[in-house]
Amino acid sequence: MLLDRRMRRLFLVAFAFAFFIFLLNPSARRRSFYRPISDTPSPSKGPTTSSSTTSSSPEEPPDSPPPQNHHLPPIRFHPSSFSWSTAKQHHPVPLKHKLPQKGSHSSSLPPPLQPIQFFFPPGYKPTNLTLSRCAAVKSAFLKSWSSYKHHAWLSDELSPVSGHGKTTFGGWAATLVDSLDTLWIMDLKTEFYLAAAAACKIDFAKSPDTSLNWALLEKAGELGDMLYMAFDTPNRLPPFWLDFQKAKHGGLRAGTNEPSATAASLTLEFTRLAQLTGEERYYDAVGRVVDFLEGTQGRTKLPGMWPRMVNYRDGTADADGVFSLGALADSLYEYLPKMAALLGRRRPGRLERMWKEAMGVVEGNLIFKPMLGEEDLDEMGEQWDILAAFDLFCGGMFGLGGRLFGNKEHVKIGEQLARGCAWAYGAFPTGLMPEIFDLIPCEGDWRDGPCKFDEDRWRKDGNKKLKKPFKSARDARYILRPEAIESLFVMFRITGKKELQELAWEMFQSVVKSTETELGFSAIGDVTVQGPTKKLDSMESFWLAETLKYFYLIFSPPDLISLDEFVLNTEAHPFRRDSSGFITRGFPDEPPLPKRRKKKPGVP
Repeated sequence: MLLDRRMRRLFLVAFAFAFFIFLLNPSARRRSFYRPISDTPSPSKGPTTSSSTTSSSPEEPPDSPPPQNHHLPPIRFHPSSFSWSTAKQHHPVPLKHKLPQKGSHSSSLPPPLQPIQFFFPPGYKPTNLTLSRCAAVKSAFLKSWSSYKHHAWLSDELSPVSGHGKTTFGGWAATLVDSLDTLWIMDLKTEFYLAAAAACKIDFAKSPDTSLNWALLEKAGELGDMLYMAFDTPNRLPPFWLDFQKAKHGGLRAGTNEPSATAASLTLEFTRLAQLTGEERYYDAVGRVVDFLEGTQGRTKLPGMWPRMVNYRDGTADADGVFSLGALADSLYEYLPKMAALLGRRRPGRLERMWKEAMGVVEGNLIFKPMLGEEDLDEMGEQWDILAAFDLFCGGMFGLGGRLFGNKEHVKIGEQLARGCAWAYGAFPTGLMPEIFDLIPCEGDWRDGPCKFDEDRWRKDGNKKLKKPFKSARDARYILRPEAIESLFVMFRITGKKELQELAWEMFQSVVKSTETELGFSAIGDVTVQGPTKKLDSMESFWLAETLKYFYLIFSPPDLISLDEFVLNTEAHPFRRDSSGFITRGFPDEPPLPKRRKKKPGVP
């Protein structure tokens, strides 16, 4: 369903290091985080060899545990064998874009962004039920992490059936790097120390691959230099692949038919990197990408949206006629409101304009209402007014953008899309959604409300082996994807509606029941089967980095990774925001914000 997302993981997972730097900041460590259960991992159920638990070689976890939470020694950075900071820029340009300055309160500035999260009452605490659910999610994470440590340490992924590691993303320990912030969020500080110490020894100059899909982010600045080389092209727009040898000799060129999300996928990460390091060149690099998007938005075959494939070399986007919020274009749209959230308390005008123009076209062309049967409508009731789009993260995206920019209709659309995700999960025997499926949509405008079920259309187009109104399950796999729970999490934090937590819990139980193995959790081959499922022996790193993180956060106290304090990138890594200027609630029917304490100097 999200081909380019999977390819992007090779480099986006590495930006967990940026969050990792923030966590190692002594003042940041003083912040209190939620601690429902201890940070001692339970052993894997599967068999382990003595060498996997006792050896202290670089390929295996050390035989003695690191110090406990509040006595962590410095983690030492080990430079890679080649420094990209020494590579020559063959197409240098003066800096054009600089980070917005904070602290100004001029009346000439744009209006402030709106707060995102629902006004949870002061002193809001989780119930025993949500505490137990957090513990269940954490237990699933610990089982997966423990097996990764014992059977696949420093490999990209664990094979959760056969119990071995495999290389899928350059051999740079994707699961380890991707899981760093989840370890911290779940208060697994000892495990975090173990993983961070190992991550700092990864040599990003060594890989069996000769190039990488260009947007990999950084081992604390080292990879930033590497990735910045992708922008060393004649027009400063990057190619899909960062070829190492071409980069060293000035031979990189942007492509003429590349996914539109390619360059846009790094806008958030490079902006945060610029904020952390003070290196304006990173922000300038992605500012030029936004220039390209802004300049082409009204000159496509569907003005207001960008097609899946664009010509970055010539700076045009009018050749392809396929438009989608899914594969090849997804994070382009996702990052418009997220960039606005990250840049600060004031609305960056062009990002909001681009977002509103794009979503207006999306509303009229890509959102639809499924032709539900009468039994579904009766069961759901009025609150279950659902919508569908072409990607499951869209519910959270609409909700976030609507909240930031004060659009109540977009927030409502986001909730309807998120509920549509939950409905689609529950429509299959396993309680899980397939990778690719087709629905019979209502005819006419989705804003007209639910349509009457058309039996003739169902007999003609429907799949009688599936629930109404499904036409097909063209790819019946479930690969532990996070997008549906992502949307439920975001919409719960925005609306405070507890029924969204209930939907999430039903989803989590179904995931565990259908995917659990002796060593962890595995992708399955067919969500339409009754009874036992076929395990595909695959546990991608986003299972620990995204799926379980979102399940954990939806049941956690709302101040844990508050969406008013953090923005989560497309791989669910949280970047700290500047929220000091929020002065009003998102909508007038909510209580006023409590006064916020001023941050102490030096606290990120």
